[in-house]
Amino acid sequence: QVQLVESGGGLVEAGGSLRVSCAASGRTFSSYEMGWFRQAPGKERELVAAIRPSGGSTYYADSVKGRFTISRDNAKNTVYLQMNSLKPEDTAVYYCAASGAIIGTKWDLWGQGTQVTVSS
Repeated sequence: QVQLVESGGGLVEAGGSLRVSCAASGRTFSSYEMGWFRQAPGKERELVAAIRPSGGSTYYADSVKGRFTISRDNAKNTVYLQMNSLKPEDTAVYYCAASGAIIGTKWDLWGQGTQVTVSS
């Protein structure tokens, strides 16, 4: 059973960088697809990045392509989201999620989120 805890959020100026982390517990972490979602007040939660268990395949939302990088270190049971060239519209609570599905993706587990605020 995987449990997820995010960290690394904070306040950053537009154009700056921030890295958020998601630490996972559980023996099956290496078999999980991991994703980063974000949700701004009044907006729908959206998937911004995802990474396969091996780390060899990634997905990015169009809004963050070229700026965000998702990575994972299975030995440390941790997934990261490196955010560069941040914009005010990136302000949101960022959540990590895990999918244990082999076929397709089912986001079964969620962290509590970490706030990222980008000032203009």
